[in-house]
Amino acid sequence: MNSAVRRARDFALQAHADQKYGSHPYSYHLDAVAELLAPYGEQAQIAAYLHDTVEDCEVTATEIAAAFGQEKADCIAVLTDEPGETRSSRKGKTNTKLKETKNSLALIVKAADRLANLRESQRDSAGTKLNMYRREHEAFKNAAYRPRLCDELWNQMDSIVNSSQH
Repeated sequence: MNSAVRRARDFALQAHADQKYGSHPYSYHLDAVAELLAPYGEQAQIAAYLHDTVEDCEVTATEIAAAFGQEKADCIAVLTDEPGETRSSRKGKTNTKLKETKNSLALIVKAADRLANLRESQRDSAGTKLNMYRREHEAFKNAAYRPRLCDELWNQMDSIVNSSQH
């Protein structure tokens, strides 16, 4: 891991502090997303580590811009769910942002984030989260998919979603 990626990881781990991803430390999820993004380069891995900091932590877009540049802050802004009363409302607003964005980095990171969540939800014997992601998949894909941008990530997502259907 190079120094820029390590700096983003350290920043994110400090921001997420004691947060958990299921029963794991939050680093488990961030490392999984960054690993999926390794073929897409350093900038994608940096965004992977930062992707949940504004949404889930006491970090602002201004702080991201100061530490990592305006381009990263703009990317994280696309990835951050807007406030809403329900998950459906929040995801609907996020899907609108994804559908309208021209920020390829954000779209790649969002695909890797969703794939990491799908992979982890496969391990859940109750299948509750997997079923939720399966219900959301068509709307999410309609918003975030761009042909030839990160097709391998989407192929893996589709495989998980389709294999989970009864």
